Amino acid sequence: MEAADGAFNTTHWSVVLMAGQEGSAEAASALEKLCRTYWYPLYAFARRQGNGPEDGQDLTQQFFAGFLEKKYFGLADRERGRFRSFLLASFKHFLTNEYNRHRTAKRGGHYTFVSWDEAQAEALYGKEPTDSNSPDTLFERAWALTLLEKVMKDLQQECARAGKGRLFDALQVLLSGEKSEATYKGIGESLQMSEPAIKMAVLRLRQRYGDMLRNEVAHTMAGPDRIEDELRHLIGSLSR
Repeated sequence: MEAADGAFNTTHWSVVLMAGQEGSAEAASALEKLCRTYWYPLYAFARRQGNGPEDGQDLTQQFFAGFLEKKYFGLADRERGRFRSFLLASFKHFLTNEYNRHRTAKRGGHYTFVSWDEAQAEALYGKEPTDSNSPDTLFERAWALTLLEKVMKDLQQECARAGKGRLFDALQVLLSGEKSEATYKGIGESLQMSEPAIKMAVLRLRQRYGDMLRNEVAHTMAGPDRIEDELRHLIGSLSR
């Protein structure tokens, strides 16, 4: 995705390709940050396959340990162009060919590359549908939700830095699409703003959210030509 200054932003996909080059500290740092963002969809995949909470955590931790040590980049296919597909394929490869070799490792040993609250992980998984959706379908849904929530948090932080944190907090309910009794008029009165001003603020936040969402999706693609298709796919995964 082209930035305002004409330079191209580093995408997650290019980070994956860079990580195949020995000695790239930048790639290693970016990948670690990426793993800390997108661990949950893989955890949910492992849990839906019948693994308990502890095994699910072990599987995910051990996978990321190897992932960050650059063991799985031979699976990367730039032509397919979707980072999430590469990540899931890598995880499946790990589960099939490598996990059993680590099965005897003591739980909590040196596999601590991604830190998270275990209670939070299970709280998130407990909200997943209890239907017969396949692990793949659950992964797609969890990926979409993780991405949307990340963009919303990034927007919140951007507003806070601009001194508009209170405005964002008041308007977030109108951005999320969740059912609410909040009204433009009521929010305006609480913020001492007119109803038209609130409507304009919501419009601008929605536009900014859309821009940030496309930018985040672009980071997971090999090129900009598939961004709209990926957005449709992610939205569709939430309705399945």
